[in-house]
Amino acid sequence: MQLGIYLDMRNPPGWPAPWADLYRDTIDLVVDAERRGAHAVWLTEHHGFEDGYLSQPLALAAALAVRTRSIRIGTAVLLAPLRHPLHVAEEAALVDVLSDGRLELGLGAGYVRSEFEAFGADKAQRYRTTEACVRRLQALFAADGLRPPPAQADLPIWLGYQGPRGARSAGALGVGLLSLDRELYPHYLQGRADAGLLGAGRVGGVVNMLLARDPERALEQVLPHLAYHLNSYRRAMTDGRERRPPRVLEVDELRREFQATGAARGFKIVDAKQARTELAAMTAGLPVRHLLFWCRIGGMPDALVAEHLELLFGEVRTGLQAT
Repeated sequence: MQLGIYLDMRNPPGWPAPWADLYRDTIDLVVDAERRGAHAVWLTEHHGFEDGYLSQPLALAAALAVRTRSIRIGTAVLLAPLRHPLHVAEEAALVDVLSDGRLELGLGAGYVRSEFEAFGADKAQRYRTTEACVRRLQALFAADGLRPPPAQADLPIWLGYQGPRGARSAGALGVGLLSLDRELYPHYLQGRADAGLLGAGRVGGVVNMLLARDPERALEQVLPHLAYHLNSYRRAMTDGRERRPPRVLEVDELRREFQATGAARGFKIVDAKQARTELAAMTAGLPVRHLLFWCRIGGMPDALVAEHLELLFGEVRTGLQAT
């Protein structure tokens, strides 16, 4: 089970940074995370967000490939319906060569209407297009026709699906499932069985957990950034499908939710001991290969990021390895 950081490269208007500094400092942060013992870094994708998000994850992956030596470099996820499979295969192969065989290629179907419109893609066919892309990639990687070919003989492919149908499709295609929802795992196994595939397969996914020595203190610092993060996704998920924009989540509302339940919209702020306990329960009985932890929630302060990574790749990583 490998612990990794999850990057979205947000540059929020409320906490802006020069673009060159943001990307240069983030690459330095990944290099430092590798030094601390991080197993992987995962890059996500969106287009047209006010804060820039990250529109070209494989371009950033290439930069990380030449600055790092051991850390796995993944996409979680690359939006398959917005790209031609051959384009994905060629870029992925190049990143795999530059990284000496460290790429994990995660694909997803997407959900933001405006992104499909911007690329002239058919949102209604996104799952069919994504699965066709996976099959084409598998054929291209196996055919030895790419130049350069990928460094890995069996480059890992993942699907970021979150429902039963998608889990079965991931299983049937013989790829990893980027979801930690244990209710989906039987569907994933059924897909593998239907395709005549043996073994447990592999799963991974995002952990909505921030590490802090003093969670109550960290909560007050991170709340405005978490509110921005959550509201941004709420706007993207509706994206013109409702007459009214989604209700804005306020900082006070999230604070009350934390105080009442210990979490807000699935996010937790915990110390290292609690993290180890919860991660052990979360992964028990599942073939988990990768856990992805948000690195910088909504442009939160560098001091919080540093403490989060220090605990994650220090006490938490050591404790999980010992169990």
